[in-house]
Amino acid sequence: MGNKLKVVIPMAGLGTRLRPHTWSKPKPLVSVAGKAVLGHVLDMFSEIPAEQLELIFIVGYLGEQVPQYLAEHYPHLLDQAHFVEQQERKGQSHAIHLAADYLDGPTLMIFVDTIMEADFSFLKDPPDEGIAWVKPVEDPRRFGVVVLDENGYVTRLIEKPDDDRYNLAVVGCYYFPEGRDLAAAVAEQIERDIQTKGEYYLADAINIMLQNGLKMRAIEVETWLDAGTPDALIETNRYLLEKRRDESLSAVRPGVTIIPPVYIHPSAQVEEAVIGPYVSVSKGSKVRRAVLSDCILDDEAEVADCVLERALIGRHAEVHGHPLRLNIGDHTVIDL
Repeated sequence: MGNKLKVVIPMAGLGTRLRPHTWSKPKPLVSVAGKAVLGHVLDMFSEIPAEQLELIFIVGYLGEQVPQYLAEHYPHLLDQAHFVEQQERKGQSHAIHLAADYLDGPTLMIFVDTIMEADFSFLKDPPDEGIAWVKPVEDPRRFGVVVLDENGYVTRLIEKPDDDRYNLAVVGCYYFPEGRDLAAAVAEQIERDIQTKGEYYLADAINIMLQNGLKMRAIEVETWLDAGTPDALIETNRYLLEKRRDESLSAVRPGVTIIPPVYIHPSAQVEEAVIGPYVSVSKGSKVRRAVLSDCILDDEAEVADCVLERALIGRHAEVHGHPLRLNIGDHTVIDL
């Protein structure tokens, strides 16, 4: 097991900014562009053979849904997966500390509300230097940032800096050549009680590793998408649908007008409707006599006799009636 690439995915947060959708499912299982956010993250590893991967999911609220999701959508990865429960939310490093028994050899850690465009295929032959994926931002004070030396190596990380001197924000993805070194640094951080704003942040553990001699370089990503708020989900849905515009549903169903880019699951029923642009209609959904733009419909949602724009409709939710802007959770029924 030691020569496999360990992929650590902390996902125990409550996702409060995405309520009401996260009352009934973990934030990574919220849908965007035809699949769960977690699915988009797992797809980033599609170039690496499954037998070379070992996935460690750190789950929390409603975490039992995660193995169910893998079994249905990524069954080839289920045998490579471990699930660790984080009952107390004490921060990123605390989550990793709970998974320490699984950390050895090449280790990649990615936060699950990070959807980015990166080529991980080079990890089939893991490098012996650490990597932090970064993106330049205008206002770095909301992020963690890296400080680089003249050779481009990371000297330290700063969580939510007070000024904009350093503008390379970390996007929530790191590679470590040896997971045991990460586990040891996290243990030292917790033993020394090094906290930032009352939590154990990973940045402080990485700073310990850098002080202990870790060589880490920064790789810039062009695309870094947020899936943490309703508005961010709508914008991410736009980007992902635009990117695969050539896959948009072009066949016009009877009485249906499609304005690409859209995603419509083959099992969805769409009648007498205008769909698009930027609409995702998930498995088993029904749309009748409706006009939709900039919308995401999760599994088994039903929309009829209305005009919707920038709406998020949860699983099994129903909307019948008048033009509205909605953000409603699973199993809701609105009938106007």
